[in-house]
Amino acid sequence: MKKLFVGLLVLTLILAMGAASAQDVVVAEPGQEVNMILLPKFLGIAVFDEANQGAQEAHAELENPGTLEFLGPTAENSVAGQIEIVTTAASRDDIDAIMISNNAGDQLVPAVEAASEAGQAVVTWDSPIPSGAGEALFIAQVDFDETGRVMAEMARSILGEDGGSFAILSASPDAANQNAWIAALLEVLEEPEYENLVLLDTVYGNDQTEESYNQALALVDQYPEMELIMAPTSVGITAAAKAMQDEGLCDTVKVSGLGLPSEMIEFTLNGCAPEFALWSFVDLGYVTYYATYLLATGAMEAEEGVTFEAGRMGEYTIEADPTREEGLRIVMGPFSVYNIDNIEEAVGGAMEEMEATATPGS
Repeated sequence: MKKLFVGLLVLTLILAMGAASAQDVVVAEPGQEVNMILLPKFLGIAVFDEANQGAQEAHAELENPGTLEFLGPTAENSVAGQIEIVTTAASRDDIDAIMISNNAGDQLVPAVEAASEAGQAVVTWDSPIPSGAGEALFIAQVDFDETGRVMAEMARSILGEDGGSFAILSASPDAANQNAWIAALLEVLEEPEYENLVLLDTVYGNDQTEESYNQALALVDQYPEMELIMAPTSVGITAAAKAMQDEGLCDTVKVSGLGLPSEMIEFTLNGCAPEFALWSFVDLGYVTYYATYLLATGAMEAEEGVTFEAGRMGEYTIEADPTREEGLRIVMGPFSVYNIDNIEEAVGGAMEEMEATATPGS
């Protein structure tokens, strides 16, 4: 009888611990009205359209009767435009949350702090506030240190065992994510196994196609020994690849970095960009929306150690951001590296997913 009692007690404790663990995971309650803004660096970029697709998916899934606005500046006015949009949002009584891919560095801080003080949940995605000021949470697509290592690995893979010279074609000098990725790459290049990779220069195309195209050609003229352009931006990588293709330089100057498979397939198949990487921006928009919805509805506090469920993407735990002195983050992941062996399958799968989630008749 005593053994039975002890057994029942142990079982009860196990069940109680399981129930407590389940309660520790924050789960969204659908149907709450939250008005939200998704703010990309600027409009007209395919990856940001994909992030909006993911956010819209989560918006419908959570049956939010409120609005989801996709607002962004033009590429030419990105910094001032982002500041203006956040400043305006902070003064609107009907806005509960704003989700920002920051392209203005800490210049955005006063506007972000005003939005936060107005009671709006401020979440960054793709690119954070460098200082973390005014920001509740950053949704990191991948670990930024890993980004540097992936770029170094791709450079070594493309240039071969003997290594070679390469240059970086980045987006904006104020883009926190680009700067962190480049810093991570520079750190990896200090390791002995990468000593035969020589970084020649870092230039900026400001995520504009024509400017990035011209910067790529300028690098070719300035550095005749250059064998690779590494562009950690979807605009820069496609522009650089097209520039090399148009000039008939794909045999001597390769292109790599971070790009969208649907935009890079031509250049991978023809050898201009034999290898590149990225993550799912659809998933990034989806996870960002879930986290922001939980914060805006008061279901979750932005605190280290908090675990929440993000629909089909599963559970995430908030942690201190090791890439910044202040700030909290979750890391979505994973990276996918694309080459001639898998890019056609990746593009085909993405098209099927878009068709499956498209609104009938749209």
